[in-house]
Amino acid sequence: MRLVRPLLLTLTASVGLAAMIAWSTSAGRFNTASQDTEALLSALFDDEAQLDSEKQPLQAAQPAEKQGLDPSAGSVPAVPAPSESVDPQVRIALLSQRPLRNVSTQDGADCRTQGGTPIQPGVLNRMLIQANTGLFSCGSTGGSVLVNGRAYEGTIHLLNRGKGWLAINQINLERYVASVVGAEMPSHWNGEALKAQAVAARSYGLVHMLRPASNDWNLGDTTRWQAYAGRTSSSSSTIQATEATRGLVLSFKGGLVESLYASTQEISDEAHGHLGASMSQHGAQELAQQGLRFNEILGRYYAGASLARIKSDG
Repeated sequence: MRLVRPLLLTLTASVGLAAMIAWSTSAGRFNTASQDTEALLSALFDDEAQLDSEKQPLQAAQPAEKQGLDPSAGSVPAVPAPSESVDPQVRIALLSQRPLRNVSTQDGADCRTQGGTPIQPGVLNRMLIQANTGLFSCGSTGGSVLVNGRAYEGTIHLLNRGKGWLAINQINLERYVASVVGAEMPSHWNGEALKAQAVAARSYGLVHMLRPASNDWNLGDTTRWQAYAGRTSSSSSTIQATEATRGLVLSFKGGLVESLYASTQEISDEAHGHLGASMSQHGAQELAQQGLRFNEILGRYYAGASLARIKSDG
């Protein structure tokens, strides 16, 4: 396991968290992710916590066997009582969709310039070919934006800082998690395995909101981070697993676990063994088929970790 700390064990956040980390594109201003991260850290961390990343480095937790624990048994983290949780927004760079060939909208979504002027998709696509820099945003509540034919909810920001156009999907964390679960696991798998995947995906995503890959986005949509395919990989079963674990993340000694995982235990050990604990997705499915609940599955792979909930302090 790798962790960010010191996080409050309950991961208390302000009710205005989602608003604080929203992008502002009005008045010609482009609010960067680094500014949002500062607000997110202020909301999640204890008042006395240092926000300087050099003073608060990521630390690696020891694998179970190095802690003298039996990884086949593990510990069973208790599930916190249900409570209202915040749903911050995350920005995903759609690296799998480069180069941008076509952007369109459906179900009431529209596109606008940085100044808020509506722009037709046909005009927008011509500008994506002709312009070397710029920022446009497409989306609406309930609508979809199609990037190279793939549908995404939330807002799609089209950004070019002189190095080519990049689509960045800004979406609520819980909706992002539901899509990641379906992109990382077959949606017909056991519901408890899907729930374990949801908690792991949420923890990993939140870590990268605190430690963004870029000033403009938090993490990418490929397996370099965790797979994400927009509406394509979101289904009733992945949404159900996400809602059943809403706001739950993995915590270890007061820190937020960067919950690594891979398809099989062999791949997990090879890819992440030097970093600490890592979950085997096929192993999670096998344990779920044996009757283990999602928290028991997580206890097998992230020994010593506990479950905490991102919740409102309002």
